Amino acid sequence: MIVLAVDLGTTATKVVAVDAQARVVASTERGYPMRTSGLEATHDPKQVLDAALDAIRELASEDVRAIALTGAMHSIMGLDASLSPVTDALSWADNRAVEQTERLRGTEEGRALHQATGAPIHSFTPLMKLAWFHENGVTAAKWCEIKDFVHLHLTGVLVNEHSSGSGTGLMNIHTLRWHEPSLEFAGVTADQLPPLVEPTHSTPLTAVIPGLRPGIPVVVGGGDGPLGNLGVGAATPGAGAVSLGTSGALRVAQQGPGVDEEGRTFSYAIGEGLWVRGGAISNGGVVAQWAAETFGIEVGDLLDQASKVDSDGLVALPYLLGERAPWWDPTAHAALLGLRREHTPQQITKALVEGVCQQLALVLEAVPNVESLRITGGAFRAPIWAQTLANTLGMPLHLTEDSGGSAVGAALLAWRALDEIPNLTVDLVRPTKTIEPDEDAIARYAKARPFVAKAYRALEDLYAESRR
Repeated sequence: MIVLAVDLGTTATKVVAVDAQARVVASTERGYPMRTSGLEATHDPKQVLDAALDAIRELASEDVRAIALTGAMHSIMGLDASLSPVTDALSWADNRAVEQTERLRGTEEGRALHQATGAPIHSFTPLMKLAWFHENGVTAAKWCEIKDFVHLHLTGVLVNEHSSGSGTGLMNIHTLRWHEPSLEFAGVTADQLPPLVEPTHSTPLTAVIPGLRPGIPVVVGGGDGPLGNLGVGAATPGAGAVSLGTSGALRVAQQGPGVDEEGRTFSYAIGEGLWVRGGAISNGGVVAQWAAETFGIEVGDLLDQASKVDSDGLVALPYLLGERAPWWDPTAHAALLGLRREHTPQQITKALVEGVCQQLALVLEAVPNVESLRITGGAFRAPIWAQTLANTLGMPLHLTEDSGGSAVGAALLAWRALDEIPNLTVDLVRPTKTIEPDEDAIARYAKARPFVAKAYRALEDLYAESRR
């Protein structure tokens, strides 16, 4: 028997068939464009829905016990009174709400909202996007995330859950209800948002999908970030997961919600009282791709060459796409400090890789009681990333390859809803490799890290001055 996990990603929806031992037995995906223009990044909700339904049909069989959903967090879209779309779905990458974010960022009100909702003050959050809609006269009868819209068409029921909800900036992580001060800032009311339920909540399938038994449970699931921890076996309190692709994230499981007092982290729900604390960074493997394009060297070759050199005093602030944790600054700029004529493309690339890893180390410093770290993501195909990250974080890293990540996490929520696994901390995923840090490198990177933070603060002030 299997469950189908539907992972609604940024450029494709993947459907994965997973058994009760967390083994992926089949998968398929359907792509679609993310439309970008300036600060805007949107999806056509119908394209995403059609992709999901088509992929489900391909893997449909009598062996399917349930369907579970996950997807990229922080989307928002408007519906009319008949629950048809009246806006595109704004992606996490949509940053049009920069002005609204900058007005709130660093204020007492902003800090209070961050502590209450677990979501940072940043333009990617639905809180800020709704404020932008409100100030620009865009109205809707209901607002929901793209995952909610797909769930609606599978079951006829519109709901959100505590996992995705904790990434909106609209849900109080302590009461698990929509947060009135956030609603007021966003210009919406609670009845314009879907009801909140547990991630393991299920609703019978009402959509007619050939090959699937009518009425099987559709588990509402959760956000791709926290379910990524679940999918790689890092849901026990103290267990952390680092994902690194184009961007990256570090999340550590804990019992109950909470962010640090300085507001450097987010707090997102997994389910059943388990949460993750951590931060996403906007710049991961994209820095190597940029370097490869700039220097005209194939990215794999450049990274291999960079692994053999020292950055020779060069320090990179790798903020090509602004930055999220721990600064939560969409206006941040990249910089190379200490650059000299003799620096080579390989040394610049090494400094960029180190800059990304230092950024993840700054996130780790904001998270208490970290006992272990598992890593996953396409960037780790190049060995330089895993070794540099182990050296920078100062911990062994346990690589989990081809585990299915967030989709497997959604599947485990379904198996839990079906009472086939005893709890969400069950570890069914085994790492394939462990990367040990070099002790000398640990000390060297730790000594350099305060300079990275100091350099960002200095440039933040200079960039702010230049905008006046």
